[in-house]
Amino acid sequence: MIRTALAVIVFLIAASASPDVNSVRRALEARYQHARTLRASFYERYTDGNGGESSESGTVYFSRPGRMRWEYESPEQKLFIVDGTNVWFYVPADHTASRAKLKESSDWRTPLALLTGKADLSKLCRSIQLVSPEAENDRGKGTEPEDKSAAQPSSVLLCVPRDASGSDVSSQVFFETDPDGRLARVLIREPGHVETEFRFGNWEENGVIPETKFHFQPPPGVAIVDEESLAGEIR
Repeated sequence: MIRTALAVIVFLIAASASPDVNSVRRALEARYQHARTLRASFYERYTDGNGGESSESGTVYFSRPGRMRWEYESPEQKLFIVDGTNVWFYVPADHTASRAKLKESSDWRTPLALLTGKADLSKLCRSIQLVSPEAENDRGKGTEPEDKSAAQPSSVLLCVPRDASGSDVSSQVFFETDPDGRLARVLIREPGHVETEFRFGNWEENGVIPETKFHFQPPPGVAIVDEESLAGEIR
């Protein structure tokens, strides 16, 4: 009888300690809801579904309200900036900058601006569920930024985007968080086995970031082109 009672107590403690989808989602949203600025190192991996793969890394900055700057440092210098109104993409070696209205951008970096806006995953996801890390870890391999929390247990939320069709089960977004609710990884799976992965580390909150970081001033001689005419060339 005592053994049975102890077993029940142990089970109830384990169950109460196990995270559920709402607690993980709320922890992630709460972590960034009041952050004025954020800075992190990132690693990005892209797979085209036909055997082609590329990877890049750099530093990303976020600032309220919903602005961000991705500074690609390796293997090539690039800039991706959301200034609150427009989305800019600039490759110095190409002497060309693309520009699009924020609401018209389909780039998956754009929704991540919610980290310094109103952090609300329900605006991005039609449905959210908690899954095991193994559910998305088998195909997402790469060199992630160093972070002391990387070795600790993580939680993974599976998001079905609101713009995905009901039968399009291959459109999935995985949000991986560390025990403190920080975003450690985002994995986007799209039709045709296309994958985009972002890994984050070394998060810094509420640091001083110059306002100029979130504005793009085209250098002399740089052509500005609407993003629509660069379809398929931005990657």
